[in-house]
Amino acid sequence: MRSSHLRAYFPTLVFLAVIGCASAPTANAPEIPASLRPPAGEMLFLEARASGVQIYRCALKPGQPATYEWVFQGPEAALVDRSGHSLGKHYAGPTWESNDGSSVVGEVTARDPGPNATAIPWLLVSAKTTSGSGTFTVTTSIQRVRTMGGVAPPEACSASNAAQNVRVPYTATYYFYRAAR
Repeated sequence: MRSSHLRAYFPTLVFLAVIGCASAPTANAPEIPASLRPPAGEMLFLEARASGVQIYRCALKPGQPATYEWVFQGPEAALVDRSGHSLGKHYAGPTWESNDGSSVVGEVTARDPGPNATAIPWLLVSAKTTSGSGTFTVTTSIQRVRTMGGVAPPEACSASNAAQNVRVPYTATYYFYRAAR
């Protein structure tokens, strides 16, 4: 195409680009309790939806012989974007690992029971360590919200099923924050 033709189509191309950007899915910070807000100076950069399990193990209660309880072991979940494209995985640590090899290990700094008593709590997690040079390397905070399921099993935990692992299905949305530039 000659440059005169490109100039003629330029307004249309700009319009299509703007419409395309405006309609692209973007992450919006969720409405959450104040205790779960990330520190000032951080901005949302990624939303990931998790689907997987929370793993619990039946074990003796510390300091209480012959008394058992379900002890949380860790999650195993797939992370996807709003369109369902794989972003990575989430597992014990707690660790979030991107398909690009970067990862973040977090530490829970705040929790809230959330609106659903039959779901695991909502969390604010601060990044303890990051590795790699990809998506999760810049992470400073993570929120876990919109949880469904994942609570400890309702079955009794006793000597008869001691050391048994139970995998409880759950879903959640994780929001990743980084330092504002």
